[in-house]
Amino acid sequence: MTKTILLADDDSAIRTVLTQALSRAGFTVRATATATALWRWVMDGEGDAIVTDVVLPDENAFDVIPRIKKVRPHLPVIVMSAQNTIMTAITAAERGAYDYLAKPFDLAALVQTVTRALAEPARTPAARPPGQGQEQLPIVGRSPAMQEIYRVIARLTQTDLTALIIGESGTGKELVARALHDYGKRRKGTFVAVNMAAIPRELIESELFGHEKGAFTGAAARLAGRFEQAEGGTLFLDEIGDMPLEAQTRLLRVLQQGEYTSVGGGTPIKTNVRIIAATHRDLRKLIAQGSFREDLFFRLNVVPLRLPALRERLEDMPDLIQHFLARAAAEGLPRKAIAPDAVERLKAYRWPGNVRELENLIKRLTAMEVEETITAATVERELAASPQVENLPLTAGAAAAASIGEFLENHLARYFAGYGGTLPPEGLYERILAEIEPPLLRASLTATHGNQLRAADLLGINRNTLRTKLKERNIRSIRGLGSA
Repeated sequence: MTKTILLADDDSAIRTVLTQALSRAGFTVRATATATALWRWVMDGEGDAIVTDVVLPDENAFDVIPRIKKVRPHLPVIVMSAQNTIMTAITAAERGAYDYLAKPFDLAALVQTVTRALAEPARTPAARPPGQGQEQLPIVGRSPAMQEIYRVIARLTQTDLTALIIGESGTGKELVARALHDYGKRRKGTFVAVNMAAIPRELIESELFGHEKGAFTGAAARLAGRFEQAEGGTLFLDEIGDMPLEAQTRLLRVLQQGEYTSVGGGTPIKTNVRIIAATHRDLRKLIAQGSFREDLFFRLNVVPLRLPALRERLEDMPDLIQHFLARAAAEGLPRKAIAPDAVERLKAYRWPGNVRELENLIKRLTAMEVEETITAATVERELAASPQVENLPLTAGAAAAASIGEFLENHLARYFAGYGGTLPPEGLYERILAEIEPPLLRASLTATHGNQLRAADLLGINRNTLRTKLKERNIRSIRGLGSA
């Protein structure tokens, strides 16, 4: 029997295009421009699925969906919207929508979504009242990459599943974790964040699981760990790749059995905490190196969520800039505008520090620029004055990267050619590495003012690995900088 789709959109051109696409897929389509007609069809028992825009001339679809779910709970509702923000996706999920599609979208994606909705067993979505505070979350972007992130976040807020957030430093992993908590089932509980890379390795187990009085030298009193602090809420384990193996074993027990023991304690403690982990590192490589447990990886990786780097969503740059300008003004910095050519110059940078780096730059620009409008010349001047390598422009950065690669390739080709096509001498790899690695290490320390934790993060390696390499290369300090 042919399935009927109820379509609501106030744009006649969109109704025509969607009707044609759904009809070609074998569906019968009833289309309208109003929520009133849609509601009448629902009450008459018509339709097997609904596709509706959020903003209709007579009523917002988000106000209609709960009524639809009350009278026909198994009728799937697919929401379309040009207001492509994370709150649109979250609100759609909260009101009980089957799925959310951001305009513009591929027609094939719509047909696939409708087909999937009709094929799944009838179910009642876990619609619930909106989460606390409907203010705009500080996750900004309308790019396709971010729209997919929004959809995953919206679905995850309806569950209590463990999630693993993967992304480069500065991409907003903690913001996503907070969104999952603030708009999820545990929003009334506590959100506790802990960065594995910022805690001495010998103290991580005590920090997470707490310790008893006298458990070790200096343990003068009982200490509640982060698991105890997050009871009933969410524990965000940032940079999980830096967790020592001993602590990994303890964490695995929590995920498997829902209990742990404090350091120096003998009685298992039951826990009810949602765990969200994050990392900028390749955990599979760490597994191959023997520094990360494979069984823990699979326990954490129930729902993987990869955050795109800023260079992968440059179309979001204008929205991000305006967001950070408004935030800077709200924090008491001068209110500034930004010229179009300045936006284009910002788009031309590589942004290794991602969104965090962009926010810091915008704050500096609003604080230092005397004019009301930030220009491209101001941007160039500020970047040129910055000591950080993250602020190299894409044009220069790309050229530099290309010149390094070309330099090595060309000179090594000539170097190898000197051997008449024969194999290079034994140990050549180590010899070249020994010449390249020291300046790389020194440059990273210079860029981070001698901060080894930040330098390791910049290079994408573990801090202990960096210390080992510094020792191997006999690099003690950089231009008088410390080695913190």
